[in-house]
Amino acid sequence: MSKLVLIEFDEFKSFTREVIQEEFRNVFSPNQGLKGSQEEPLLSRAEMARELNVSLVTLHQWQRSGLPYRRLHRRIYFIKSEVLDYMYSNQKTKKKG
Repeated sequence: MSKLVLIEFDEFKSFTREVIQEEFRNVFSPNQGLKGSQEEPLLSRAEMARELNVSLVTLHQWQRSGLPYRRLHRRIYFIKSEVLDYMYSNQKTKKKG
């Protein structure tokens, strides 16, 4: 059964403001999504290419082949540990001869 509660407009405004502020604190909390370690910074395409010592063209080809990346608005970013894990798990064996 529902109850109808009447409150003053100023009370409603204050309550709404508090709820929104709390939600913003929860969403933009610096500790959100941490798994026991500090969150890694996002690396731009140029930074990731520099870390891997490859060209931007090569990095783009690797992205098309499955290299993990994040898209934020229209920009592309990488998390170094994800990229390295992907590279180690998809490493091709070289044959001598």
